[in-house]
Amino acid sequence: MIAFLGMYDLPHARTANDRLWAAIRQHLGHGPEDLTRSTDPWTIWTSPDLLLAQTCGLPYRAKLHDRVTLVGTPSYDLPDCPPGQYLSYLIKRRDDPRDLAALARNGRFAFNDPLSQSGWAAPLAHMAQHGLAPDRLLETGGHQNSVLAVLRGKADFAAIDAVTLLMIGDKDPDAMAFLKVFNKTDPTPGLPFITKKGRDPGPIATAIEKAIDALARSDRLTLRLNGLVQIPIEAYLDQPIPPAPGEG
Repeated sequence: MIAFLGMYDLPHARTANDRLWAAIRQHLGHGPEDLTRSTDPWTIWTSPDLLLAQTCGLPYRAKLHDRVTLVGTPSYDLPDCPPGQYLSYLIKRRDDPRDLAALARNGRFAFNDPLSQSGWAAPLAHMAQHGLAPDRLLETGGHQNSVLAVLRGKADFAAIDAVTLLMIGDKDPDAMAFLKVFNKTDPTPGLPFITKKGRDPGPIATAIEKAIDALARSDRLTLRLNGLVQIPIEAYLDQPIPPAPGEG
C-alpha cells in the first residue's frame, strides 16, 4: 500500500506530516508504516496500491477523477476562503512598482506546472477576467522554485498556492520581506485526498478526521490544517481546464 502527503510536504513540515500519517494509520488500523516521498506523483496517484494520497484539483478533474475515488478535502487556515477551498497569491518583488496589467504585458510569469490549479489555471483565469494573459513564461517545476525565480529576478511575478506561501513565510520571513502579495485569485476547491478506484472512502475519511482532531497544536499550526470537508465531485469538474502554455 502507498500513502503520499507530498503536496504540502515542505522540509520543515515533514515531521508534522509523518505524525499526521501515523495518526491516520492508527485510526484506520492498517497501511504502510512510512509515507512515500521518492516516487513520481503520477505513478502514486494511478497505482493500484494507492491507499491515500493528496492531489491537485486540476490533475484530478483533467485526468484522475474517473480513475480514483475521492475521499475528502482538507480544510486549511486561510483568510477569505470557505472551508475546503483555497486560492493563489500573486507575488512580485517588493520594489517592483508595476501592476498586474504591466506585469502581464512586459514581465515574465513563473509557473510551477501546466497541470497546476494554483500555479497555472487559477492565475490564468484571474488574468483573463481583466482581459490579460501572461506574455512571457518560465516553467519552474514547483512553487518554491517559482518563489526563488521571482526573488532572484529570473521572473517578475508568479501565482503561489496560498497554503504553500504562508508555510514558506512561517519558515523564512526574511525571504518574504523582499516579496509583495499584490493580487489574489478567486477561491476554488482545495487539494483533494484520493484513494484507488473502488476502495471505500468512508473509513479513510473518518480516520483522517480523527487524526486531525488529535494532532498537537504545533503540528496543526505548521500544516495550517483545520479539518476535512466533503466537496462534491461536480465542484471540481465544473472548474474550466485551461489551455497549456503556448496554446490558446
